[in-house]
Amino acid sequence: MSTKIEDFILLFGGDLSADVAEQINTKLSSIPTISSTHNIHKVLMSKSKDFKTALLEGPLAKPTTLAIFITQTIENEAPPEDAGACIRFFKRKTHPETLLTDKIQFAVLGLGDSNLLLDRQHTAAKDCNQVAQMLDVRLEALGGQRFCQRGESDERTGLTEVEPWIDVLVEKIKECL
Repeated sequence: MSTKIEDFILLFGGDLSADVAEQINTKLSSIPTISSTHNIHKVLMSKSKDFKTALLEGPLAKPTTLAIFITQTIENEAPPEDAGACIRFFKRKTHPETLLTDKIQFAVLGLGDSNLLLDRQHTAAKDCNQVAQMLDVRLEALGGQRFCQRGESDERTGLTEVEPWIDVLVEKIKECL
């Protein structure tokens, strides 16, 4: 069960994820309650001090903060260079299972491209979003509270899955204001 939302962190790394983060920011900012009383923070996944402070140590590390991760998967199931530091940080096996407990709620949107999976006959968004899938599972395993179902999209289909996922996210946020 999600709790009240007071702050937002948009985490992204790479050009495509930055564009989608801006879409989400625009939608959130257009909600009068959010634009007048809530803060939306944009954090690059490549800036390890920034995302660690925002998620784990700073004043935003609280259950009323929603961290929205926009992650790309590029070839070989890897994140883009600009997101690598954040993804590698959360993949570490040395973190306690309580790393994110009572710190954040999270949502994950995956951006993939099944055109990069040339060795497969039939591909879909689920086949090209391994980074988002791994991150979503790992954030929950570290004690984070999932805010909404993970979104997965495919560039081959024009990322048509992104807008509906954002709409569901925004509606759920409205319920928690």
